[in-house]
Amino acid sequence: MAVGLELPSKLIPVNGIRLSAASANIYDKNRDDVVLIELCEGTVSSAVFTKNKFCAAPVIIAKTNLANTAARYCLINAGNANAGTGEPGISNAKETCQSLSLLATCEQSEVLPFSTGVIGEDLPIEKIKQALPALLDSLSDNAWLKSAQAIMTTDTIAKAVSKQITIAGKTITITGIAKGSGMIKPNMATMLSFIGTDANVSKNALNEILLYAVNKSFNRITVDGDTSTNDASVLFATAKVNNPIIENNNSNGYLKLQRAIVSVCQHLAQAIVRDGEGASKFISIQVNEGKNEQECLAVAYKIAESPLVKTAFTASDPNWGRILAAVGNAGLEDLDIDNISIYLDDICIVENGCRSKTYTEENGKKVMLQEEIKLSVCLNRGESKEEVWTTDLSHEYITINAEYRT
Repeated sequence: MAVGLELPSKLIPVNGIRLSAASANIYDKNRDDVVLIELCEGTVSSAVFTKNKFCAAPVIIAKTNLANTAARYCLINAGNANAGTGEPGISNAKETCQSLSLLATCEQSEVLPFSTGVIGEDLPIEKIKQALPALLDSLSDNAWLKSAQAIMTTDTIAKAVSKQITIAGKTITITGIAKGSGMIKPNMATMLSFIGTDANVSKNALNEILLYAVNKSFNRITVDGDTSTNDASVLFATAKVNNPIIENNNSNGYLKLQRAIVSVCQHLAQAIVRDGEGASKFISIQVNEGKNEQECLAVAYKIAESPLVKTAFTASDPNWGRILAAVGNAGLEDLDIDNISIYLDDICIVENGCRSKTYTEENGKKVMLQEEIKLSVCLNRGESKEEVWTTDLSHEYITINAEYRT
């Protein structure tokens, strides 16, 4: 059950983007498992992809196509990652793009493929090709939620959000969807996310905004410390609002648009954590007063990915010694433990390198019983601060992944 997460009450269409979802019968059960996103002419697209060396075939093709031409379509399938499939996987990804391009009357390079699901199995291209006519026929600007549901794998709930802002008197819409629940420690993006806006933005400005937003959102989450072979985050700008073009960070509206896109990305990133496989807790880990961003993140991730810490959260056990040990194992040079303080919400559990004199097990237990917990570490050695979002580690996580292919 997702922690504090509900389906959005309303998603706002983005002028210039249409979507559809259908069943290609990739799964044994009856469900939608393929999605098509259509982009109007003139749309500017930006994307970041996994840094996993075993990146999936669709990642390779999408990167190449996006570098060479403007995207007109995104074709996404769930249930099969088309990763670890070698040259046949590349060929299969290209064939699906070619089949769509013939039906949609566009260039093969204008199609970006994305896949998510089981690694190491051949893509069922005939099933996907058979679903293409239905996808093209059912394109709609109101299919964001339906599409978010179709790209789910072990997710228990669809992730989607809309936001509107005003720039130069024009109402700008931003709507995004994402999927992800396990194999989550992005090293650039999330499992899959697609975000659209009708703002008029240059390619360079859009790239800068996406990279900044990803770094403040999808690159701040972990469920299990594993980076997927298929991760991708894509941002589209259709220019349909016709605001004065945002060309760089000195342009009117740049910072406002950047903040809004960061907000959308953070909502989607946190939704992935809230729906983490087997999660019963949503945990914010804040590391303050570090020397730099890198050491703050090193401490935060060391805590977030410690099985001992995560299982203590599952048991609602305020075993603060595990947290202390994780901080000490983060590899920080010249760390003065006497300057460190650690808090569970507003309860000080560690100060001056040992248990706080004001701490009681009873107060610690009250915080640990909550579904949402903030863990703060003050290093007292600089001005940097960073935040990472994670989950606990439950029996259900093990069950889900032990039975993933069965």
